Amino acid sequence: MTMRILAVDQGTSGTKAVVTDGRGAVLAIAEEPLRPSYIGGGGVEQDPGALLESVLTAGRRAAEGHRITAVALANQGETVLAWDRATGAPLTSAIVWQDRRAEAVCDARRAHETTVAARTGLVLDPYFSAPKMRWIREHLTTDGVVTTTDTWLVHQLCGAFVTDASTASRSLLLDLDTGAWSGELLDVFGLGGEALPEVVASDAVVGTTTAFGGEVPVTGLIVDQQAALLAEACLRAGEAKCTYGTGAFMLAQLGAAPRRSAHGLSASIAWRLRDRVEYCLDGQVYTAASAVRWLADLGLIDGADQLDTVAADDNGGVLCVPALAGLAAPWWDASATAQLTGMTLSTGRGHLVRAVLEGVAAQVAAVARLAGDDLGTPLTRLRVDGGLTRSRVLMQAQADLAQLPVEVYPSPHATPLGAAACAALALDPALTAADVTGGWQPSAVYEPRWSPDRAAEHMARFHAAVEHR
Repeated sequence: MTMRILAVDQGTSGTKAVVTDGRGAVLAIAEEPLRPSYIGGGGVEQDPGALLESVLTAGRRAAEGHRITAVALANQGETVLAWDRATGAPLTSAIVWQDRRAEAVCDARRAHETTVAARTGLVLDPYFSAPKMRWIREHLTTDGVVTTTDTWLVHQLCGAFVTDASTASRSLLLDLDTGAWSGELLDVFGLGGEALPEVVASDAVVGTTTAFGGEVPVTGLIVDQQAALLAEACLRAGEAKCTYGTGAFMLAQLGAAPRRSAHGLSASIAWRLRDRVEYCLDGQVYTAASAVRWLADLGLIDGADQLDTVAADDNGGVLCVPALAGLAAPWWDASATAQLTGMTLSTGRGHLVRAVLEGVAAQVAAVARLAGDDLGTPLTRLRVDGGLTRSRVLMQAQADLAQLPVEVYPSPHATPLGAAACAALALDPALTAADVTGGWQPSAVYEPRWSPDRAAEHMARFHAAVEHR
């Protein structure tokens, strides 16, 4: 069966659309940049109209000249908005996953913290969808429906009112064991009367669209980080990847049994494919490329392509905790702020740039270690993707601090390729997940150069800085 799948990755900093044959070959690509609005008090918003326009524009540019057989969509995961279900018109801005203004919503529900964790596998934190949904209802509007952006975008494409299981599992409203919306959790967040989308599998066909040419099925719905986990063929328990985008997101495959982390990581549905649910652990670093953008805004670099030329050979004693948007797993401190310590008059911009990159790598190393603790066996390697994997300094720091081989995924398009893999499974019942993701070889492998003692010393210093924030 000839496939030409248009896979759209609607992200925080931009929308990417690729046309693929369903087995990893990229035939066309188009990108549209987006820049969130950062608001005082921890607010981060996007214009829904700009999100939709970026999907349509990038998708049409990529699809031009190709006979598309399906459209797939990967989404941001925890970004939400209110909208009119009758007209499809947005009623609010999109409240981005980085937004911290729902902290008070979480604080008011601390008595339910244990129940929420037991039901969902997640922690009670404004990073996830439900607190932001409640915040919208309290501060912006009680009209329409309030959902994650994938539901709204899919509705714009084909009229369906759905979300996939992986995205739903990031909401604090889904029971991890049953895979269904929980009335108890809805009541906890005061959302009991809300109309919620149907939870579907990532290989479900949810409708058809003519937005990109001829009428084709809409399928391959999946949250962005799980899409990358699939694309990188992390199909067995203990296989892990980290995506370096706006934030850095380390996910480890758990297999078919739902489990909860004992160390502050999140447990979610990785995907529902072929009527089988698989699960994953994940740890989040809120600022990765956004920390690099911060360096550029300060004038220390012109852009990410300068990281390796500007970074010094060592950090000169400077340590960075890059908590520019708070700390996620395992600390879950929305009020945390960034730290740069160890500076002297001899400190130069190269030391600061290296310290920021090492700070990102240290956070990833911390959650990778905890994932191994939860799994009962240490991770043996880390697969990586995303724009910042082009930085040799960051990748070597990651290998050194995690004390793991770091394998770079050969394509910069892991997320849309993961969504395309889901769509390929929808189109051809004979295919397996291994068929649509296997066979790739890393474009680079970084082996640890630091001794275990040196890595442990740096990590101890990093953890001490975090604990004394």
